[in-house]
Amino acid sequence: MNTRNKQVGNWGEDQAAKYLEEKEHVVLERNVRTPYGEIDIVAQKDDITIFVEVKTRTSARYGPPEIAVTLRKQEHMLAAAEHYATLHEIDHWQIDVIAVEGKVGSEPQISHFEKALE
Repeated sequence: MNTRNKQVGNWGEDQAAKYLEEKEHVVLERNVRTPYGEIDIVAQKDDITIFVEVKTRTSARYGPPEIAVTLRKQEHMLAAAEHYATLHEIDHWQIDVIAVEGKVGSEPQISHFEKALE
């Protein structure tokens, strides 16, 4: 990943974490590596652990960010979440997708897809 894409991705994850905290979620961990891929954000609200995949785009030129969550990516997200949940003995969890659109330094547009995978 080139430096610009990494900067945009980090900015998007920061915006997503800030959004979750504003929605009364507790961000537990970020960028968690598992044998099945990385989990961008692990958060909790009430008694539910939420595994969040963040997709960021600087424009709608190639469509909204959430279309980048391909079937292959969904399979990896599910395997990573199941691994983490088993390792940490978590019974109640879900996978969300947060799409962030905007440029670094601007006010982002955020779309939150709760229970994106079940």
